Amino acid sequence: MRIASVNVNGVRAAARKGMSDWLDPSGCDIVCMQEVRAPLETTAELVGEGWHVVEDPCLIKGRAGVAIVSREPLTDVVVGADALGDGMDEPVHTGRWIEGTAASPSGPVRIVSVYMHSGTVGTPKMDQKYAMLEAMTSRLATLLAEHERVVVMGDINIAHTENDIKNWKGNLKSAGFLPEERAYLDRWFEAGWVDVHRALEGPKPGPYTWWSQRGQAFDNDAGWRIDYQLASRVLADAATDVHVARQASWDARWTDHAPLVVDYAL
Repeated sequence: MRIASVNVNGVRAAARKGMSDWLDPSGCDIVCMQEVRAPLETTAELVGEGWHVVEDPCLIKGRAGVAIVSREPLTDVVVGADALGDGMDEPVHTGRWIEGTAASPSGPVRIVSVYMHSGTVGTPKMDQKYAMLEAMTSRLATLLAEHERVVVMGDINIAHTENDIKNWKGNLKSAGFLPEERAYLDRWFEAGWVDVHRALEGPKPGPYTWWSQRGQAFDNDAGWRIDYQLASRVLADAATDVHVARQASWDARWTDHAPLVVDYAL
């Protein structure tokens, strides 16, 4: 089973820039999307025939939004506050979490697409991010307890270690690389979640999954690894290959992220 995660940075814009040129031949069975910024009907139309789409749109028009795009329909779909708790039903927290179950020959696989707040140090946006991180931490414990095979993927907006950000020295006080944020990932890994990308790539700089649109960050590969597939141990042990589908050149990009693709032998 090939599973991918990508922040599309607006599904309408991504479609105009060539999303289908990657999506259709990708060989993916499931693609989790973040920041779709469109209603379900629009997302389904833009991904095209042959795909089933479930989505948690944001109550704030033009913001956030997460979706799961799959070749076969998912079951037991849960979104937003129904998974994360009543405290997550404010507009600022909607469009950030969706779950569903996919069938596989090895047994059911619980799939989660998540879009974490980016946060801004010293503003309410950082409080919103920490509130979401707390709710996510609680939900992660439940998912591990209830599902043998589960993968939580998406734009977490946190680089875990110095290997996950090119300019780590210049970002020690920046949102996305604060010690308090990175500590959440430590907690998740200690609880049993596996960073599949890092487990297969080993300890080395990158590969990154996001590059700023400013300057020559993409050309210089001055990126951040902020997109993850976090899997239960049983599912992580079935992972056989990982790659970041980085576009060949800056002008070929259809989003400022690159798809994170993992193959699982199921």
